[in-house]
Amino acid sequence: MQEAAKKAMTKIDLVEQVYSKVGSFSKKDASEIVELVFDKIKETLEKGEKIKISGFGNFVVRQKKARIGRNPQTGEEIEISARKVLTFKPSQVLKNILNEERAKLLEG
Repeated sequence: MQEAAKKAMTKIDLVEQVYSKVGSFSKKDASEIVELVFDKIKETLEKGEKIKISGFGNFVVRQKKARIGRNPQTGEEIEISARKVLTFKPSQVLKNILNEERAKLLEG
């Protein structure tokens, strides 16, 4: 099993990390803080605004136009409706960290 194939971090894991690192909050307070952060992120994205987190990356909501696509099973043309998509672009700092980890895995 590769290193990257480990379990995914969940919101509960984040709450536990906040609780254990900060210490002066109860688990309930830590949970409310994590929820508040995610709520603010969602509200900002719903308004179509970009989120920039220094050292981490940017979240951007993009509008995709309607277009014609094909059903891969039948080959029939279908219209793909216009929609919003969320994109994430990692910062150079995060890319460097990830590539350092990859280099360590390749060496070891």
